Amino acid sequence: MMFYVVIIHLPELYLTMNRPQPGEYNPYFDRYIKLVPDGEFNTMLADNTRATLDFFGEIPVEKHDHSYGPGKWTIKQVLMHIIDTERVMAYRAFVASRADNMVTLPAMDENHYAAHADVSDRDMASLINEFTAVRAATSAIYGNLNDDRSKFAAKGETHPFTARALGYIMIGHIEHHFRITRDRYLQ
Repeated sequence: MMFYVVIIHLPELYLTMNRPQPGEYNPYFDRYIKLVPDGEFNTMLADNTRATLDFFGEIPVEKHDHSYGPGKWTIKQVLMHIIDTERVMAYRAFVASRADNMVTLPAMDENHYAAHADVSDRDMASLINEFTAVRAATSAIYGNLNDDRSKFAAKGETHPFTARALGYIMIGHIEHHFRITRDRYLQ
């Protein structure tokens, strides 16, 4: 299997961005934020990127279209879900990072997105390449975001959110899917 990785050089000295506080996001997402350890955000984002590429890149081909039960996603669909979610969250983070209080961003129905993203004819390499491109764009947003700019609360349909909360959610969301994939798909 062959895939290509786009590498973006970010500044050597990252800007500081603190962990989000309750009230900066929908409490539902606390389950993802709790999975993110303490540390410098951009370093954790880079580590999470490498872990994601390694994790999905090492799954045997015969497991790519595996589902652990009727109506459950395949492993390729899980990665597509991660990509879709990151795209949506990164756009929301961009809106918040620009202090946009005019746009109200809608909720995302992940099951609707999954039902309309056919990955049956795609290989894992193409999905990994797509994740890499999306994550590179996310990294560019956060590589230039300081704590002050990261805590503006943009208007979500149901709850306000900050760019820093969305960044932690993105990392924790992937950690959540690592656990599910290991426990339910790769046993």
